[in-house]
Amino acid sequence: MSGQTRELARFISETSYKDLPDNLRAGMRKYFLDAVGCGLYGTTTESGRILSRFIQEQGGNEEATLWKSTWRGPVGPVALCLGTWMHAFELDDYHSGAKLHPGAVVFAAAYPLAEKMGTDGKTFMTACAVGYETMIRASIAADCLEVRRRGFHLTGLCGPFGAAAAAAHLMKLTPEQTANALGLAGTQGAGTWAFQCDGSETKRFHAGRAAQSGLMAASLAAGGYTGPKEIFEYEDGGFIRAFSGCGEPEVLTRDLGAHWETEGVSFKPYCCCGSTHSTIDAVLALRKEHGVAPDDVQEMEIMNHSVVKQQCSWQYEPVSSLRAQMNIEYCAAVALTDGEAGPGQFTSERIADPELVALARRARFTVDPEIERLYPKTFPAKVAIRTRDGRELMSRVAGPKGSPQNPMDFGMVAGKFRQITGGVIPPDAQDALVEAASGLDGIETMGTLVTHLA
Repeated sequence: MSGQTRELARFISETSYKDLPDNLRAGMRKYFLDAVGCGLYGTTTESGRILSRFIQEQGGNEEATLWKSTWRGPVGPVALCLGTWMHAFELDDYHSGAKLHPGAVVFAAAYPLAEKMGTDGKTFMTACAVGYETMIRASIAADCLEVRRRGFHLTGLCGPFGAAAAAAHLMKLTPEQTANALGLAGTQGAGTWAFQCDGSETKRFHAGRAAQSGLMAASLAAGGYTGPKEIFEYEDGGFIRAFSGCGEPEVLTRDLGAHWETEGVSFKPYCCCGSTHSTIDAVLALRKEHGVAPDDVQEMEIMNHSVVKQQCSWQYEPVSSLRAQMNIEYCAAVALTDGEAGPGQFTSERIADPELVALARRARFTVDPEIERLYPKTFPAKVAIRTRDGRELMSRVAGPKGSPQNPMDFGMVAGKFRQITGGVIPPDAQDALVEAASGLDGIETMGTLVTHLA
């Protein structure tokens, strides 16, 4: 086999549990617990309930369990629902250098398939690790900033690759079959940022659809269906050329297996766009250090990258929870006012508070030359608050809480899990899932966890 797609396919097919570094294994345990927590929270959202009803109405073979129910259905639709739930309220993990959310796609695809197949924890962990790595490298190789500037949502575009990789590994596809699966996945990638126009729910749906598409790709490839085995590097319609025109296919396989981009995944302590998190941290630092209150603020200057301006900055209007979660001015305003940015800060009532709206409108965005050079490899931020009594207060953050620059250990991730699943599942189920995640690679059959997900 030759070419980046084929080399990546061989990596997906042939990587084993023993090839995973200890740091990566530790990371995968945290990523799994976080994804499960995000998915359980997603079951409480209105969009999550709508999709759940839709999927159950379709029926089908009883292969996997839909969480928070006793309903069982085909793996693909269950993955669609799980991925949408995991991405339902901007709580799921992300990779800064790739500007996407791997966990909501990869675990959504891998878990129902592992339940169906009776997969053990080590195999599951390995499959998810190669799924993360494939999805992340696909985005970096395509030049994620250029893809984003063109209006595409990278989770939707690159997600099918990650889901197909995880599924191919679980299904023990050959390298040739896996290359076909990648080709079939790449031709299904989709998702645009048009949801920003009115704060619609399509962004939530992208992760679930990517999971479903990747599963379909692997299943078709297993049956002999072919896909373009140069899906990444081909000049005419290959993924990189089609979506950016300026990427580097070599990034897909550079130091593959020796260097894991997956180790750079970040967690979200706040339920809003990851590109706003360092700004929130900077605002919280000013609040704590100087006791700044909303009424003290004459102007708040948010300094960040030009793509963050495109993605997250506009005059704030309380249109929907999603619009608030994506708006950096609102996120800064609510963090300064409430001292946090959790689900309670993004309810329909809170986002319309007149004082918050006014404070968000006293914020302005400036493109910062230093951050322009650093982002998206890291997500730094600078915030300056000018007070009514003439002070200028400045805060700089190299990387947000939950990122490699300011990491969250397993205990912190477990704390987040308990917080967002409180009232969704009982405490004994919380305990069981935390314990299972901490010993993920020792689980004999992944499907046994469904009893705690009902």
